[in-house]
Amino acid sequence: MRRSGEMPLGCLACRLAPSAKHSDVVIASQATSYSYPMKRFAPSAERNQQPIGDVFSRYLRNCTSVLEIASGTGQHAVHLAASLPHLTWQPSDVDFDNVDSIKAYVAEADLPNLRAPIELDVTGEWPRIACDAVVCINMVHISPWHASEGLLRGASQCLPVGAPLLLYGPYIIDGDYQAQSNVEFHQWLRRRNPAWGVRELRDVEREAKKWGFTLADVQAMPANNHTVVFRRTT
Repeated sequence: MRRSGEMPLGCLACRLAPSAKHSDVVIASQATSYSYPMKRFAPSAERNQQPIGDVFSRYLRNCTSVLEIASGTGQHAVHLAASLPHLTWQPSDVDFDNVDSIKAYVAEADLPNLRAPIELDVTGEWPRIACDAVVCINMVHISPWHASEGLLRGASQCLPVGAPLLLYGPYIIDGDYQAQSNVEFHQWLRRRNPAWGVRELRDVEREAKKWGFTLADVQAMPANNHTVVFRRTT
């Protein structure tokens, strides 16, 4: 069990709200009330939640239950659960502080389809969760490569054939960083931790194939990010 204050081994999204802006760190919410003192706030999540919701809704319209990996502050979980009321939304994170923040957002939102968060380290054994979609926002580039391997392995164990796995974040595509800001962001991540960095999409695709996933779509998003859609085919 990881002690409070240690950097987690799975998703390392606890100390940082990734975006193309290097200074966009997770900070205490200025809007936090005394009733919910554990809430954390990521400016990038506030900025990109609507574009993410608009795109994700197209791929989740036929789903019923979603497992969100690396839910971070909990802002995306609340927005997506509210926007997609036909879905049961299960947030998760490996970091204790993030789990507490998510609990606070869930309690404040009081949505019937939004569950309390669970602690989940993608590099370990996953709990048995009934879901027909897995989503992961801004984890792949801010965690070691073995966290992405764990994500794909665990999703393959959870999802039925045909179900989507949705990833969001910056990607290198066929050697192209897509923007100079992504080059700078990659360099900044590597300075923080040599195991982090913007990933080549083809590397992710090759690893996904090992676990029965096929790349179904790549959707360009604001701020030089992409939504990447895999479907489990075997």
